[in-house]
Amino acid sequence: MFKTIKNALKTPEIRKRMLYTLLLIVIFRFGCYITVPGVDSVALENIKSSATNSISGLIDIISGGAFSKLSVFAMTITPYITASIVIQLLGMVIPSLEKLIKEGGEEGKEKINKYTKMLTLILALVEALGLYLTYSNTYKNYGVFVNPGFGTGALFVLSLVAGTAFLMWLGEQITSKGIGNGISLIIFIGIISSLPTAVTTIYRLIYTTEVGISTTGIITAIAIIIGALILVSGVVFVQEAERRVPVQYAKKVVGRKMYGGQNTHIPLKLAMAGVMPVIFASSLLTFPAMILPMFNNDIATSTGFWAGVYKFSMSTSSAQFGMGYTIANAIIYLILIIAFTYFYTYATFNPAEVSNNIKKNGGFIPGIRAGKPTAEYLSSIMKKLTLFGGMFLSLIAILPMLLSFTKLNITFGGTSILIVVGVALETVQQLESRLVMRHYKGFLE
Repeated sequence: MFKTIKNALKTPEIRKRMLYTLLLIVIFRFGCYITVPGVDSVALENIKSSATNSISGLIDIISGGAFSKLSVFAMTITPYITASIVIQLLGMVIPSLEKLIKEGGEEGKEKINKYTKMLTLILALVEALGLYLTYSNTYKNYGVFVNPGFGTGALFVLSLVAGTAFLMWLGEQITSKGIGNGISLIIFIGIISSLPTAVTTIYRLIYTTEVGISTTGIITAIAIIIGALILVSGVVFVQEAERRVPVQYAKKVVGRKMYGGQNTHIPLKLAMAGVMPVIFASSLLTFPAMILPMFNNDIATSTGFWAGVYKFSMSTSSAQFGMGYTIANAIIYLILIIAFTYFYTYATFNPAEVSNNIKKNGGFIPGIRAGKPTAEYLSSIMKKLTLFGGMFLSLIAILPMLLSFTKLNITFGGTSILIVVGVALETVQQLESRLVMRHYKGFLE
């Protein structure tokens, strides 16, 4: 990885892209500290330090601390992720949209991108309204807003929607003019910004001013560090692991030349969907907590079905509502990750299409007939690989929920490690592909 980065810095074109990406990242981090106009920062600190605080955890980690600070980037890029999920799901039930996704080409991608942006703004508006109502009602005794009223509410909502739209633009710029992988990179930066806090937490386990150096704390810290290293190693292994399906191509004689006769393979990744299922599932789980306060101002303290849904959604990032909510949340979270793993994998890899391409080029898998048997064979392999990959992702993702019953307050948990390692690997691959393209271009010129 470090060798790839070193080589990338030596290449002027890629170095320029990396510096441009770095500039946009600095802008993103700067925006995370710009509080929405009309919000009392002192009152926010009182909420963060109170016992009833639930504005923490996964949402705040992904936003890089912007959520708890109520900055203009408080909603981060999650409305865009939710909108992408909705568009993909609608593409499965609306024939015209499905045709546009699969056969639209560049024009189709532009239209889908346009629809996704429009839906993102709508969802951002709804989430911003829900967030305003949550703070104005649930935390009204803390005086979060300097001058509560329609004007403050409108400014609050518009600021959050504008922040989400700006982050969406930043992601596009990083993808097109930077090193690529823009949306994922924004989430990545938001998560690793909490790393110093995690390091401070581990240090406080080892040493406190009251007790001094704690032997129990040292053992706990070592266990946490070893556990994190094992998790990172496991994620890297699963992300890079692949099943290679051998393919042989028959020899063809055209004139005096012979073509084909090659032996190659199809690399099937163990976790072909990467970390996207985790991001999708977490966005979907936290969405109800954003919008339900619009319909019930006192939903956090009320009872009933929708109050249960709200508390269930909030338990994604806080165990405040009891063990029952957290266990149920962990189960649903696990199921959603596995479901999105299958969905995303089969959306990017079509066994029937791959089988047809092999058949057209005169190839075959040894021991398997070309055509439908090949598609069924590839499909059976993908089902097994996807199930294992989905189970691995989900088990690591629910680790923070399982640790929430302990006294440890380590927010940099399984979900964070999955996203950070996955995005880092994808970014390095992007740099490597750009270096290869650069070398080929230089050779041809």
